[in-house]
Amino acid sequence: MEALLVSTDPIFGAQGTRLANLAAKNRLPAMYGLRRHEAGGLIAYGANELDVWRRAATYVDKILKGAKPADLPVEQPTKFELVVNLKTAKALGLTIPQSILLRADQVME
Repeated sequence: MEALLVSTDPIFGAQGTRLANLAAKNRLPAMYGLRRHEAGGLIAYGANELDVWRRAATYVDKILKGAKPADLPVEQPTKFELVVNLKTAKALGLTIPQSILLRADQVME
């Protein structure tokens, strides 16, 4: 079976809904790295964007208070989320294993 993995690159990000519609039209399971693109896609798994933006705001605050950007440590996301769309799975004739559903932060029905 073929599938589509949509990168979190801004070029693809701006076309998330369009890609989801094309994937659905062609009966192609699609996985996204950003939660905001899960509508119509099968699965979204990636860093929690709200948490990433909050952490970025703390960096901006430190810089505005005089910290040198070069002195701030590089951070990686620590909160990730998994969203599974059962409506899409059903339309594609796929069964999502219970172990995945139990791990999901959100199951869309």
